[in-house]
Order: sequence, then structure tokens, then C-alpha cells
Amino acid sequence: MKQIITIQHAQSEHHVNGMMGGWNDWELTPLGHGQAQRIGERLGAELAGQSVKIFSSDLKRAAQTAAPLAKRLGLVVEYRKELRERNHGPETMGKSSQWFAEHKGRDRYIDDRPLPGSETRREMYQRLEPICREVLEQPEDTVILVSHGGALMVWNCLWLGLPPETMDQCSIRGKASSVSFFDIYDGWCRRILRVGDLSYSRE
Repeated sequence: MKQIITIQHAQSEHHVNGMMGGWNDWELTPLGHGQAQRIGERLGAELAGQSVKIFSSDLKRAAQTAAPLAKRLGLVVEYRKELRERNHGPETMGKSSQWFAEHKGRDRYIDDRPLPGSETRREMYQRLEPICREVLEQPEDTVILVSHGGALMVWNCLWLGLPPETMDQCSIRGKASSVSFFDIYDGWCRRILRVGDLSYSRE
């Protein structure tokens, strides 16, 4: 039975300083580093001795979340740009969330492009679709994806085989430092077992 575990990166500087996330390359806060360490210790203990592969977004906040778990398991992380958060465009680099709220256009539907150069949600879906297939082809029993809230919301839709238009009506997503579990039952049935489990990161 193949198991997929997704980890939403721990608390990042942009969660507390009012700045934009997206492709801005923020580091974890001290609290975030603690959350990542606890995830590494607790999840690592559960996975000890298993065959595991770790993919991570190459942005610092995701890479720093993945590092303690990879160290605990003695693994090398494979960093993938496809697992980055939504790209809000070059205009948002170094800008605040307030600036974005004041300057963006409509951002409700999957084909909305709130600023020139920003990524639509459909484009995120198309970006993540190949890596979803790649995960299923990995020989390891457990594959871990360390990514971002928006990207993992798209992953959840892809996992269930839902079309991108589904995201216009609903979303399945966790919180920073949360862990979610998926598996393939009986060789064919894709299941969501747990979403947004914070017990791994809490003190």
C-alpha cells in the first residue's frame, strides 16, 4: 500500500510581518523552526525503517521544514520548483499583503489573473499535475511532499481526480505546520485519511 504524506511548511516570516508570500523567499520564524523540529522527531519516529522519498518546494520556508525530517530519516531531499506556492507575479516581490489587497484585480475564479504576470489557479493545477503522477510512480512505500498552503489545496483536488473547476466552489486545506495523510487502498482507490493534523508540530 503506497502512502503519501503532505506537510504544509511551518510558520514563516511572512506569516507575522505582513508581507506577501508566494515566490518571495522567506525563512521560518523561531517558532517555525521549532515546529519543523517536532515534525521531524515525531513523524520521523513513525517512519523509521520504512522506504521513504521526500520532495520539497525549493523555497526556504519549505526546505527548512523538510530538513529535520530528512536528517532524522537519513535522506536527501529532492527540491522541486513545481511545489512552490502560487506565483503572484513580479510586482508583488518585496510587497506587503496590504499592497496586494489594494492593487489586485478579481481573484475568485480559477482563470482569474489578479495582476499581470501572476499565475492563475488553473495554471497551478497544470503545474502540479505531472508531479502528482510522478509521486505514484515512485518505488518507495511512502512519499512525502513539503509545500505551501495554496499548492497543497491544489494537490488535494488532483489526488481525488477532481477537475480544476472544483476550486471555484470549495477547497480542502490545512494550516501552517500541518500534516496530511493519503494512501492507495487495494491497489486502486485513492483515499484521504487525515487532513491538517497539527499534533506533530505542537509543543
